[in-house]
Amino acid sequence: MLNTYFRVIVGVMVLLSVVLSVYVSPNWMWFTVFIGVNLIQSAFTKWCLLETILQKLGIKKGPVSCSN
Repeated sequence: MLNTYFRVIVGVMVLLSVVLSVYVSPNWMWFTVFIGVNLIQSAFTKWCLLETILQKLGIKKGPVSCSN
């Protein structure tokens, strides 16, 4: 279940940053870069801040998550 929430939240954040960069300011693309860097970081460190936050909110960790 955690994996599903993670993917939905990250997908919404990426789409939102692209829309904001088109309609508000190109500087919003830096938010997309930030998301990408965090995804790469979690692949190497096996730690994901969003996963930690979701677990503290009570979402159960399923068989696959961003820190596996």
